[in-house]
Amino acid sequence: MSNPLLADWDTPFQIAPFERIGDAHFAPAFEKALEAARDEVRAIAENPEKPSFANTIEALEASGEALDKVLSVFFSVAGADSNPKRQELQRDFGPKLAAYSSEVTGNKQLFARVQALWEDRDALGLNDEQARLLMLTHRRFVRAGGGLDGEEDQRMRQIMARLAELGTQFTQNLLADEAEWYMELDDQVIETLPEFLKTAAYDAGREKGLERPVITLSRSLIVPFLQFSPRRDLRERAFRAWEARGANGGKTDNRAIAAEILRLRHERAQLLGYDSFAAYKLETEMAKTPARVEELLGEVWEPAKRQAVADADVLTEMMQADGINGELQPWDWRYYAEKRRKAEHDLDEAALKPYLSLERMIDAAFGVANRLFGLEFRTLDIPLYHPDCRAWEVTRDGRHVAVFIGDYFARASKRSGAWCSAMRGQAKRPNVQGPVVVNVCNFAKGDPALLSYDEARTLFHEFGHALHHLLSDVNYESISGTSVARDFVELPSQLYEHWLEVPEVLEKYARHYRTEEAMPPELLEKMLTAANFDQGFQTVEYVASAMVDLAFHEGDAPDDPMAKQREILDKIGMPHAITMRHATPHFAHVFAGDGYSSGYYSYMWSEVMDADAFAAFEEGAGAFDEERAKALETHILSRGGSADPEVLYTAFRGRLPGVEALLKGRGLMA
Repeated sequence: MSNPLLADWDTPFQIAPFERIGDAHFAPAFEKALEAARDEVRAIAENPEKPSFANTIEALEASGEALDKVLSVFFSVAGADSNPKRQELQRDFGPKLAAYSSEVTGNKQLFARVQALWEDRDALGLNDEQARLLMLTHRRFVRAGGGLDGEEDQRMRQIMARLAELGTQFTQNLLADEAEWYMELDDQVIETLPEFLKTAAYDAGREKGLERPVITLSRSLIVPFLQFSPRRDLRERAFRAWEARGANGGKTDNRAIAAEILRLRHERAQLLGYDSFAAYKLETEMAKTPARVEELLGEVWEPAKRQAVADADVLTEMMQADGINGELQPWDWRYYAEKRRKAEHDLDEAALKPYLSLERMIDAAFGVANRLFGLEFRTLDIPLYHPDCRAWEVTRDGRHVAVFIGDYFARASKRSGAWCSAMRGQAKRPNVQGPVVVNVCNFAKGDPALLSYDEARTLFHEFGHALHHLLSDVNYESISGTSVARDFVELPSQLYEHWLEVPEVLEKYARHYRTEEAMPPELLEKMLTAANFDQGFQTVEYVASAMVDLAFHEGDAPDDPMAKQREILDKIGMPHAITMRHATPHFAHVFAGDGYSSGYYSYMWSEVMDADAFAAFEEGAGAFDEERAKALETHILSRGGSADPEVLYTAFRGRLPGVEALLKGRGLMA
């Protein structure tokens, strides 16, 4: 019987035939595709011809196509629709992929070919994009240990295999803790909650096979519960469970895993000649050094903490007025902040949600992309990996651009958070191919699904990442779309959030799901006025996480990461009633893989740019300035990683930004 993962996909836009793919297909397809990739790389390395850009760099770019196809499907379903078999496969595939990667970058014949091209680069007649790809390929080999020999080379391979194994285990432990815990709500408690949260809690209960409403550890449920439930004891119970993910003891505890990951990363950096993993990791980012990251975080931390401390005093007074003595606690903050928002801004988030239905916000994201870039979206009826998924063909001027897939609802089989991935990246060589882009979110299901303002921002954020893929226009897939420096990748996503704040966008799309009436002007004004509400809290919880991440990787690896976390938080004076957005045992950004390790600061780095970039529109003809939109596409969205980020941003804006626009945007200027 043929394996659909290895066959040609005679489907619309060559989308994976999900309806024909079962879990039993993944392992044999993976093994066969992996061996084919090995053969392709071996042929490149052993090619008797003199190294050329075509027979080495472009040949590497074209290798592993079958493996990419298999993995694009597997990792999509493993992250968004996990099951025990897929988790088992992840544990099996991770070390094998790490070993394969080490084989490629550790292949001495292949590295010699890349090195020869690098040394002769000025005589090769390469265009700018080819020169960039050569530089990135050479750098990848060097930073992966291509220049190591003997025992050091062998040790690097062992480290990379073990890190892949640990990252998978960290993720699966977190998923298990999130899926296992829930809290049933009785009739008295459920009646104290707003209608949208009641509906979501009943839906979550039914998913658990219960007739009772429940609160789970999905952010779309637990955050509004902490905001709206007057039951302090239940808020504490829910918060402690949320905070304890990955630190509950037993087989799903992530603390020892985090410690081992940090030790291995430090050893890896030292094998490559770096003082620390942070120094190694940041070398290729816009920030370049840990000192520049510390400078940025320090500039933001003090004004944010000052605002948070002042806010804590106000919330404590409100709590004590309710007859509760003692200190404000982390499970109190959101509840009293919501009461304060209603009192000071006369804004009830529950009143906003009917105007922020998921359908309307999808329309808004598409509508803005149409006005800015001329993109159009047509619904596709094709099989996907889960019934909740939806697909659209993206076109411009009648020409096919891409396929966009949205997977918006929370479920027990999906890891928490929101993300964007490309099942296929844009490229022109070796074959012309349009991207297949997936946005994954964790919104509570409802009929209809209603979003908070923060959730609507998340939808816009992830679609900003999608636009980076959709508008990519380069030759090589490895530098297309979001294949950019980590502290540059969040610029398009965070910049796109600004269009959700544009009054004319909200006036058109923020309409009541029942009556189709526009959001009343006074409610719209209140929502926009309150957009910066509680920024002290939000900034402190984020920056604290970024500071701990950087400290973990700056020097020797800590023996006890939890003790190191406490040390850093004490040193910076973390307010008692605020916790890190991601404590170490559930800090998946940092420990599920290398992506954001030493790099969680990058959201803030990108926000410095996105605040400045949107100001460029405001300084021009407004949010839909055609000239600025064209410049954004030309210099940033279409270019992927084909040039240095500083070059791209300067081409768009004429200069690099400072931190002032960020502080002003967050309302933290003194």
